[in-house]
Amino acid sequence: MKWLLCFTLLSFFHVDQISGQSEEARMKAAEGIRADELKRHLSILASDEYEGRETGTAGQKKAAQYIADYYTSLGVSPCVNGSWFQQYPLKRVSYMKSYATMKTNRFEMIKDFYFFGSDEKSLEAQDIVFVGYGITQGKHDDYKNVNVHGKTVMLLMGEPMDKKGKSRITGTTSYSDWSMDPGLKAELAKSHGAKNVVMVNINYDAYMERVRYWLEQAPMRLDNPKHPQEDEGPATVFVSMKMANEILASQGVTIEQLMKKKKIKSLTVATDLVFHMERDESKLNAENVLCFIEGSDPELKKEMVVISAHYDHIGIVNGQINNGADDDGSGTVATLELAQAFIEAKKSGHGPRRSILILNVSGEEKGLLGSEWYSDFPVFPLESTVCDFNIDMIGRKDAQHPDGRYVYLIGSDKLSTTLHQISEDCNRKYTSLALDYTYNDPNDPNRFYYRSDHYNFAKHNIPVIFYFSGVHEDYHKPGDDVEKIMFDKMETIAKLVFHTAWDVANRDERLKVDVQNVFGDE
Repeated sequence: MKWLLCFTLLSFFHVDQISGQSEEARMKAAEGIRADELKRHLSILASDEYEGRETGTAGQKKAAQYIADYYTSLGVSPCVNGSWFQQYPLKRVSYMKSYATMKTNRFEMIKDFYFFGSDEKSLEAQDIVFVGYGITQGKHDDYKNVNVHGKTVMLLMGEPMDKKGKSRITGTTSYSDWSMDPGLKAELAKSHGAKNVVMVNINYDAYMERVRYWLEQAPMRLDNPKHPQEDEGPATVFVSMKMANEILASQGVTIEQLMKKKKIKSLTVATDLVFHMERDESKLNAENVLCFIEGSDPELKKEMVVISAHYDHIGIVNGQINNGADDDGSGTVATLELAQAFIEAKKSGHGPRRSILILNVSGEEKGLLGSEWYSDFPVFPLESTVCDFNIDMIGRKDAQHPDGRYVYLIGSDKLSTTLHQISEDCNRKYTSLALDYTYNDPNDPNRFYYRSDHYNFAKHNIPVIFYFSGVHEDYHKPGDDVEKIMFDKMETIAKLVFHTAWDVANRDERLKVDVQNVFGDE
C-alpha cells in the first residue's frame, strides 16, 4: 500500500507539472502521426529522383525544398529572415595528388598511405621513433623511458593481444578504446611532445576498400570562422604495413616480427621521409531547414524544445544511388509528422506552452556539419534551448530484436534525471516499447553518442535523447530502400517522441541539468 500511495502521489505531481493541457487534446494530436503518411513522404524523399540526398548536391537541395514546401502547406511561416533555410558554407578538400618520398622511393596517396586532412604543405619525418602500440594504461606504457619530443612517432593501430585472443590492455576478448579511437593515441603522442604521428594500419587493404571512395571524393568541411584551425594536435598519417616495413628496413626488422613479441621495444630510425600534402579546395554550400512553432505561454514560449533529424545521405557511390530510406529518411519523415501534430494542436487552441523547433539538418554524413553550424550560429539562443530530441534510423530492426517493438535510447540520463524519467513514464503510459540502453553505456565501442546530431547540443550542456533502431545489413548501402521500412514501428517511435516532447514543452518548470555529463566533449 505504501508503494501504491507513493506512485499515486508521483502521478498527481506529474500531472500538475504539465497543467494547462488536456489529455484529450494530447491524444488527438498524437493520432495525427500515421504510418500511411510516413510512407507517403518517405516514398518521395527516398526515391531515385533525389539521388541519395548527398550534402551540397542538387538532390539534397531538392529534399530541402520538399521539406520546406510541406511546412508551408501546414500554414506556418519561415523563421530564418523570411526563409526556411539556414545556409552554411562548406569546402571540399582533395589530397589525392599527395605523395611521399624516402631515398629513391616514392609512395602514393591511397596505394601506400592516407590521411584525413592537414593544413601542412609537407610533413618531414627525419627522426622517427617507433613506440609499439603507443598506449599508456595500467602497467602497459609504450612511452616509458622513451623521448619523442619534437620527433615523429610511429605506432601500430589496435592493441596487443595474447595467444588466446585476449587484449593485454583489457584482459578480455573485448577491445579497449585505444583500438576504437585512433585519436586517443594521437593525443597521447601529442602530450609527450611528438611533432607528427605515423600510424601503421595492419588491416590496410581491407580498410581501404571501405574508405577509398570517400577519400577520392574529397572530404567536406565547414568553412567556419569560429573554428579556423582544421586540425588540432600532431599531423597524423596512416600507412600500410608494406610502407612501414620500408621505413624500418634500415633496422633489419619488420612489423610482422615486432608484433610477435610480448613487449615491443622502441626503435629510432633516421630517414629522409617527407610527405608532400598537395591540396585542392573548392567551395559549396548546404542548408538546414527550420520549422518554428511558437509556444502558447507568454513566458514559457521564450524557451525552445528542438526535434532534429538529418535529411542528407551519401548520394551516388560507384554509380549506384543510395536512397537512405532508414538513414535518415525515417527520422526526417517522422519530424514532418511531428510538426503536423504540434501545429494541429496549436490550431485547435491547445498548442504547446514552450516553443517547438523542428530542425532538419544536412551534413550529418560528412561529420555532423549542419548541426555543428546551427550550434555555432543558432537561430534561437542555445541558452533558451531546453533539450533536443534527435531521430536517426528508426525504420528497421536489428538481429537483437526480431519482433521490432523496441528503440535504442542514448543520452536520456546523461544530463537530466528528470528527462530520463519523463521518457520512461511516457513510454510506459503511451507506447509500451522495449527501451534498450545498450548503446547508452559510455564504454560501448560503437560510440553512437558522438555519431549523430544530438551531440552538438549535448556538448553545450543541453539535455538530449537520441532515438535509434540500430544498424542493419543495408547500412550505407544501395539496399536501404523504402520497401524494407517498418512503418508501424516508425509511427510508434514517433509517438513516443511526441509524448515526451509534449511533457517537456508543457511542464511548469524547465528541465534541470543535474548530472555531470560522463561522456564529456571530444
